[in-house]
Amino acid sequence: MKFLSILLIGTFLLVSCVDRNEISSINPENWEKRITDIPLEDTLLKGSSYLSVYSQIYGMTEHRTHDLTVTISMRNTNLRDTVYINKASYYNTEGKLIRTYFDRSVFLLPMETVEIIIDETDREGGTGANFVFDWAILPGSNEPYFEAVMISTANQQGLSFSTKGIKIK
Repeated sequence: MKFLSILLIGTFLLVSCVDRNEISSINPENWEKRITDIPLEDTLLKGSSYLSVYSQIYGMTEHRTHDLTVTISMRNTNLRDTVYINKASYYNTEGKLIRTYFDRSVFLLPMETVEIIIDETDREGGTGANFVFDWAILPGSNEPYFEAVMISTANQQGLSFSTKGIKIK
């Protein structure tokens, strides 16, 4: 009986120590630490940018896809001014909102890059996923720069490409 109790406790401890892999694209950056109140909001210039991303791409036929890891970079190209990203929305191929990463203003310090990672196992976006970023800058500042890098290294094959954001508003 004592042996069985020790075995059960040992098994419980072993199981509780197993890492549970969360999809990082759902819980990436700690956005709460970046939330800020926008200073003098009425003096800021506002805009929106579009970024195409690919969670999957077709290979050989339209019936076969390859999953990709996506790194979305939100970059502040200003040497002195902070940039504010007010919202980051992720849409799938059909244009349906998958998730909003934050909907309160977050800051990017001068020359800082903040990333969103979409795991290779996160297929929700599909072959035609999109991001829309709403942002605000001080007059005379550079607009934020958005870029995505998609990569897969399955088997002994490597595949990577990138896309750049465009201002839509």
